[in-house]
Amino acid sequence: MRILPEILEATPSIAEIRRNIHAHPELRFEEKRTAELVAQALSSWGIAVYQGLGKTGVVGRLDGELGPGKMIGLRADMDALPLQEKNTFAHASQNPGKMHACGHDGHTAMLLGAAQYLANHRDFKGSVIFIFQPAEEGGAGAQEMIEDGLFEQFPCDAVFGMHNWPGLEEGHFGVVSGPMMASSNEFVIDIQGKGGHAALPHNSADPIMAGVQIAQALQTIITRNKRPVDAAVISITQFHAGETSNVIPDTAMLGGTVRTFTLEVLDLIETRMQEIANQVASAFDCKANLTFKRNYPPLINDEQQTEFAAQVMKELVGKERVNTRIDPTMGAEDFAFMLLKKPGCYVFLGNGDGDHRSTGHGMGPCHLHNPSYDFNDQIIPVGVNYWVRLAQTFLR
Repeated sequence: MRILPEILEATPSIAEIRRNIHAHPELRFEEKRTAELVAQALSSWGIAVYQGLGKTGVVGRLDGELGPGKMIGLRADMDALPLQEKNTFAHASQNPGKMHACGHDGHTAMLLGAAQYLANHRDFKGSVIFIFQPAEEGGAGAQEMIEDGLFEQFPCDAVFGMHNWPGLEEGHFGVVSGPMMASSNEFVIDIQGKGGHAALPHNSADPIMAGVQIAQALQTIITRNKRPVDAAVISITQFHAGETSNVIPDTAMLGGTVRTFTLEVLDLIETRMQEIANQVASAFDCKANLTFKRNYPPLINDEQQTEFAAQVMKELVGKERVNTRIDPTMGAEDFAFMLLKKPGCYVFLGNGDGDHRSTGHGMGPCHLHNPSYDFNDQIIPVGVNYWVRLAQTFLR
């Protein structure tokens, strides 16, 4: 593993920044303290700072000393989750009901570490754009920054993102060309029937039975409508109806999520869901209304930039620590919006199995979005060095 000595020396101070952010988590579009911390750090290193893109986003621009050239965008997310932290270490959340349970504190800190190093070593052509994005957790902060003119103001030739990944060995990388994370979509099916006494069901149009049949029929989209080689998930996570044991209600509601790796499969699923909901409900003398909301598109890595990023990772940690065929995940990530506008690559950095040697505390379950989660500070120098080597190599 080829970690630059200067980055190793700076790691304790970057870890302190990370723990500072962890102790003061802010939810989507509320990241004012975090944004100010980022802006002040960038400014102190002589990096031009631009605030307010995507409401609370921060962008830093660093121009090389060797003249004009290409422009690379490096992105980190800043927001926390609405979750009550269970950890008791010194840097645990001080904001009740808010927690950095996904590692965005670590992502922000690692990109700051790279900014600090590159500010001291500007021997490259072109520009590095440090993108600190708000509201990844359900707020589509990437899209907000794009709509605010991110790529008009900073016309990057390529953009890159990174996420810590629990369960992947500490300091290892995972990536795959093409679809890597799924689209995220949510739906609600409202069923209108005719209520009545439960002892006289023939006088009613039962929305519950219509809902049961709709729920079962939706799964046939996965098994009978799409091609078997096209991955997709339809998960019903809510079924609400009725208030008492002897009354058939007037209405019922189904809700859930749909995940796909392509928009073509997503189009198919939405169309079939509409048809099934309408026709099955009609068979029970009910009416159904489908509300389908597309949140994040699938995250699709550019083939050329993925090959480039993989080579950088292999040179940094060794090819045996880089999995270029990692299984895609049905989780979603709004960096996908940036990859719709620019070629680029999103990678996973192994967070390990939960042995927190950086804090001296065992974490318990090593899962993202878990109230006992904490980012592993041991991987900070790996992430910082990856960003640095990626930018330097891209801007040769």
